[in-house]
Parts: sequence; structure tokens; C-alpha cells
Amino acid sequence: MGANGPIACEDGQAGPFPCENVDLLGYVPLSEFGSESGNYIWGWTDPDTGGEYALMGLDDGTGFVDISEPTNPVYLGKLPTHTDPSLWRDIKVYNNHAFVVSEARGHGMQVFDLTRLRGVSEAQTWTADAHYDEFGNAHNIAINEDTGFAYSIGSDTCDGGPHMVNIKAPTDPTFAGCQAEDGYTHDTQVVVYNGPDERFQGREIAFNSNEDTLTIVDVTRKSQPEVLSRTPYIGFGYTHQGWLTEDQSHFLLGDELDEFVYGHNTKTYIFDVSNLTDPLRTLEAKSHTAETEAIDHNLYFTGDYVHQANYRAGYRLLDGSGVADGQLEEIGFFDIYPEDDEAAFNGAWSNYPYFDGGIVAVSGIEQGLFVLDNRLGADEEEIVERPGKPKGPGRPDRP
Repeated sequence: MGANGPIACEDGQAGPFPCENVDLLGYVPLSEFGSESGNYIWGWTDPDTGGEYALMGLDDGTGFVDISEPTNPVYLGKLPTHTDPSLWRDIKVYNNHAFVVSEARGHGMQVFDLTRLRGVSEAQTWTADAHYDEFGNAHNIAINEDTGFAYSIGSDTCDGGPHMVNIKAPTDPTFAGCQAEDGYTHDTQVVVYNGPDERFQGREIAFNSNEDTLTIVDVTRKSQPEVLSRTPYIGFGYTHQGWLTEDQSHFLLGDELDEFVYGHNTKTYIFDVSNLTDPLRTLEAKSHTAETEAIDHNLYFTGDYVHQANYRAGYRLLDGSGVADGQLEEIGFFDIYPEDDEAAFNGAWSNYPYFDGGIVAVSGIEQGLFVLDNRLGADEEEIVERPGKPKGPGRPDRP
């Protein structure tokens, strides 16, 4: 790549990478992982030491990187895939444990105790602490950390809908229920609802991206989940992933194929979900169209900020404070695929923006792991000089 960091973004470039208001702190190339391709990214902060770790999905396993000193990321080795390699892997964290699923046949869910990474300074091959085998392949996993339930989605069970697992005892996961009424779910966010619809406050609600709809489900009773609404929208290609605003009044959704199919620029759909049984449909709602042609893949909210991983356009940072009025404004970016911003499946797969101080981890399919600073958590004089911390059916064959 020609640059490992740290490199400040100046005059629109950080080394070979186009950028705006986002600096490169550190970089771990894919070759250091010893893998053929990268995919998902998540993170963990050690509650005892404050150490920060990136959990990098790979075709052949899960890589662990200590980014406590973000300008000097340290690769700590890999948890190998449970069965075969796969382009798709997904990771979430609950109670200091990582939960890993994959599209590989028979993979199930691996459970790894992340506290084992404390004090490690050299790469090694890791083993799982537990394994759940009541599904085989799965596309994705979501965890509601407030309730201790995991939701495996796009699996070979439950018609591809959420396969619910009790993980309150992380190394002894147990089956809790299925939600199969609306078929294949590609991604979901599950929360204890505290939004404006008073009828459902305090209940556990799933916001499912279901190929051609936003499907909202009450999953409080795992044995009897209830679909509250199914909301299609004009111009769908493939309903991929989305995230709630922090007040849970709106849901931002990325469609993975609309740019590719219809030829318009990167579009983010904005759903008013203040009424869970009748979300404002896109026919009446709003959307944001960016200046790039790239396909959008995964997005997350922190405060009023939207963090997007948009394949060939890389990491994009948007001001979402005007989302209720349908207004999003790009305020920064870091393009890990400098060649072009075309609508194709290369570059940034995902991002994890929940570390302290504006640090964001971004996973590149062909590139590896980027540790970025979006300048939201530090004075400009401190940029780059970061101190270290103490130690389904119908699913296209694509990411």
C-alpha cells in the first residue's frame, strides 16, 4: 500500500489515500494476517486495562489486533475458521467474549474469551473456548448486550430469519427461539426499545434488513416473536443493513445493489420509525444521495455522526444531526481504494467507530486493517500524535 502510518490528511491526501478530515494512524496489511481476503470488523475494549482491540474477519478465521497504541497496531494472531474458509464472517462481542459465525458449511458459532489477549505481544494460533452447533452456516450475528441474547441471521435454520441464542453464560450458549415468519434476514439491529412509540418501550425489538423490506419484530418472547411491520420501498436492489439513530426515531438503511442496478450515486434511505407498526415508507420519506458512485455496505451511528463503509469509496463520515429533515452532510472520508469509486465489490467492508476519542477501525477486503482518526475526539494539534492507552434464499453471491 505504500504507507503504514501515521500520516495526517493534508491537502486531500494521506500518503496514497484520498481523504478529508480523517487521518491514518496505523495499518496492518492483509499479508500480515496470512489470509486471502478480509471482511467484517468489530472491536473490544478491555474493561480492566483500557486496552483496545480490533477483531478482524478473514476468509480463514478471525484476527486479533491490539490497537491500544493506535499508531503501532500489534497483530496477536488468529482464531482459525471452525470448518472451511469463506468470504463471509461476522463477529460481535458480549461480556468480554467474541461470538463468530461464517457462511462456511457447518461452522456454527465460535465463542472466544477475549481476556486471553491480555499481556500478549506476539502472534499465535488461538482456539475457541466454546462452540454452538445448532445451526451450520450463518451470514451474520447481532447481539443485544442489554439482554444477553445473540441473533444469528441468514443461517440454515429458521428459514434464514433470526436464530435466537441465550448467551448470558457466554461459554454455555443455549437455543432460545426462531423468527421465521418473514424469511431470510440479511442483517439486524436488536435493542431494548426506548424510542417514541410508547406502546413498545421496554420491549426487545429487532430492526431486520430482509432483502426487500425493513421488517420490525418484537422478539421479547423468544418462543413467540411478533412481526410488527414490513416496509418495502421504491428502488430496492437488496436491503442490506441499517442502524437506528440514538433516539430510535429513525432508521438509516443501505441497499447493497441499488447503485449497481439503477446507476445512481451512493444512496442512504431514511425511515421514520416513530410508529413501529407503520413506519413512514420511502415513497413519502427521504433519502440522501452522495457524490460518489460506490456501493454502500455497513453504517453505524455515534451521537449525531454516521459512519459508513462504502466499498470503493472507503470510510465516509457524515453529520446526521439533520436526519429528521432528511439531511445528511459528509464532513470527512478516507478512501482505502484510491483507484476509483465505482459501484463494485472492493475496498471497505465495514467499520467499527465505538472506540474512545475518534478512533475508527476499518476493514479492507483486499487491503487489511486501517486504524483511522476522524478528528471528532482530539484537538487538531494532537492529530496523529495519539498517546497509547494502558495495556438466504435469493441472496446474491456477493458480500
